[in-house]
Amino acid sequence: MMAASSTNLAEARALLLSPLGPVARAGSNHDAVRVSFEFFPPKTDEAEANLWTAIRRLEPLNPAFVSVTYGAGGSTRERTHRTVQRIIAETSLRPAAHLTCVEASRDEVDEVIAGYKSIGVDHIVALRGDPPGGGGIGGVYQPRADGYANATELTAAISRVGGFDVTVGAYPEKHPESPSIDHDIDVLKAKVDAGATRAVSQFFFDIDAFLRFRDRVRAAGVTIPLIPGVMPVSNFAGLTRMCGACGTSIPDWLKAHFDGLDDDPETRRLLAASVAAETCARLHEEGFSDFHFYTLNRADLVYAICRVLGVREQKAAA
Repeated sequence: MMAASSTNLAEARALLLSPLGPVARAGSNHDAVRVSFEFFPPKTDEAEANLWTAIRRLEPLNPAFVSVTYGAGGSTRERTHRTVQRIIAETSLRPAAHLTCVEASRDEVDEVIAGYKSIGVDHIVALRGDPPGGGGIGGVYQPRADGYANATELTAAISRVGGFDVTVGAYPEKHPESPSIDHDIDVLKAKVDAGATRAVSQFFFDIDAFLRFRDRVRAAGVTIPLIPGVMPVSNFAGLTRMCGACGTSIPDWLKAHFDGLDDDPETRRLLAASVAAETCARLHEEGFSDFHFYTLNRADLVYAICRVLGVREQKAAA
């Protein structure tokens, strides 16, 4: 124990004395990092072309998995299924299909689960989903009498079928509908008991809040991987809307970075990459080796951040 303690103190002292910041230190760190990427199913031919440009750009980074979202109320059910099928058929990637239970009966959800299994999907991201109508997340939710009431019941249903990895959501700054962080952690524990194998967080910018959440989750006895969700966003107006809907705080320093740049998209993009890279580099030093990127179907910023973390393209076998 004494030797381990001395090693930890030496590492901490070296960090304090280092003239380099987390991003620069990440460039010399050879610890393995695993990444995963989220995409959403396209609505138009142009959007589909953009999606596949992003997929082809990120595929050589050999992500642990790629997830494909499922629209509110199952509105993208068929498009999600088609996108997942194409990923299986045309790439080396392991797709994780999102699944929600809002506005669907248990039989309808079970049919989707069986459909995913039949095409070779072995990983589902189980989420309750946004309330129907214009309210979105944080709105009034009323479960169907014949449906699964929440993500815990949905996770249990997927686990009963068997053969699936099940990823669930986690909310480091509290779910908008939750009374407290403690309640959120109780819900996460219930999802683990129902069969969840990993949790991916909502995107965030307050690193200290995320680390406090990590500590409370571990203190509560939750041991499944907790993966930080990272969203490099250069459209600050859009980011503000998303944060308002999901309860993610926007620090004053982030507002200051983007202030006055409404007509300067290139600078906004550079700032978005810088902020996300700094976040990942610091979390890597806090012991995190897995990162999940909300790509918004764009590859360039995510690719650059992966480079910072030491993730490189894997050369195809001859």
